[in-house]
Amino acid sequence: MTHKSNISIDVLLDENRVPELITWKATDSTADMDQRAKAMLLAFWDGADKSALRIDLWTKDMMVDEMADFYYQVLMTMADTLLRATNQPELTQEMKQYARQFMNRFKELQLQQNP
Repeated sequence: MTHKSNISIDVLLDENRVPELITWKATDSTADMDQRAKAMLLAFWDGADKSALRIDLWTKDMMVDEMADFYYQVLMTMADTLLRATNQPELTQEMKQYARQFMNRFKELQLQQNP
């Protein structure tokens, strides 16, 4: 028997169509209320076109350092997903190493811009 699960995402936009609030909920979640997010990345693979379709949004109160943390965590979890999907531990470690280098470089640049 199949089971259908739904994830809904709502984005409140200001008058300039800039996201002010992102909320989401999932039918299989244990959370009773909508969950808030400051940013989101959503990607779909179109097998016919062999291309990724994506939506990336962030609210105007998302801080630059939060965005860097967000990307670091996304890169690390993408590496874990790659391992589960392809069983390629060497590539997974390379991705994680890049994520660490990315975060270190971000911190260096932040220190240069804000001594």
